[in-house]
Amino acid sequence: MDLGEPALVLDGLTKQFGPQYAVAGLSLAVPQGSMFGVVGPNGAGKTTTLSMVTGLLRPDAGRAVVLGHDVWTDPARAKALMGVLPDGLRTFDRLTGSELLRYHGLLRGLPAGVVAERGEQLLASLGLAGDGDKLVVDYSAGMTKKIGLACALIHAPRLLLLDEPFEAVDPVSGQVIRQILAQFVRGGGTVVLSSHVMELVENLCDHVAVIVDGRAIASGALDDVRQGQSLQERFLGLVGVQTGDEEVLSWLQSSRD
Repeated sequence: MDLGEPALVLDGLTKQFGPQYAVAGLSLAVPQGSMFGVVGPNGAGKTTTLSMVTGLLRPDAGRAVVLGHDVWTDPARAKALMGVLPDGLRTFDRLTGSELLRYHGLLRGLPAGVVAERGEQLLASLGLAGDGDKLVVDYSAGMTKKIGLACALIHAPRLLLLDEPFEAVDPVSGQVIRQILAQFVRGGGTVVLSSHVMELVENLCDHVAVIVDGRAIASGALDDVRQGQSLQERFLGLVGVQTGDEEVLSWLQSSRD
């Protein structure tokens, strides 16, 4: 394998719903070993893009290639290299956390002994060691996010795709997840995550893409995209939002009479 090969290549990826283009010829290259953030306003096409990358939604045109394997012409090899944590995770929540991890590990073709060992390690690392025998339906939102991440990691993927991974996660759990993702990248893995929180992406990621109306209007190394500004300031400038001191909803202010 060529070490210079991108972990993920999107080439002209397109998806249309009726007259509306959710993703319009999107092209990106995600370097191996990077923490790659995808940001954009609501409706920009982030979730639709990740759905096409992971094989959940067929594109109308274009390709998604994972470490040399096309997601739609070579799906078995491409998907074997990926771990996925979708937004609004739906899972078999009448299983316990341990049972859910076992299910995912066996589904990925791992030996039962390896599944058991990795499952215990993941539960401990994510602060769920005491909750492995609890039904997932009884987990909090943050715990559900963490067990979803554990399921995405159990087969040791090369590429991790996370849609809003820190949503509904408390600060302590968030720090645990950050540490695990950083360890994953240090070990040679690649993370692609979408988020609305600019500060999180700026602090966590070394590469970023700004997507608006299904197109990448800026992408590359974090410093190259920021151009000396904060990511928040640069993002607002790219999407054409003017910031100032103009008053809005002045009737909400307390009366001075």
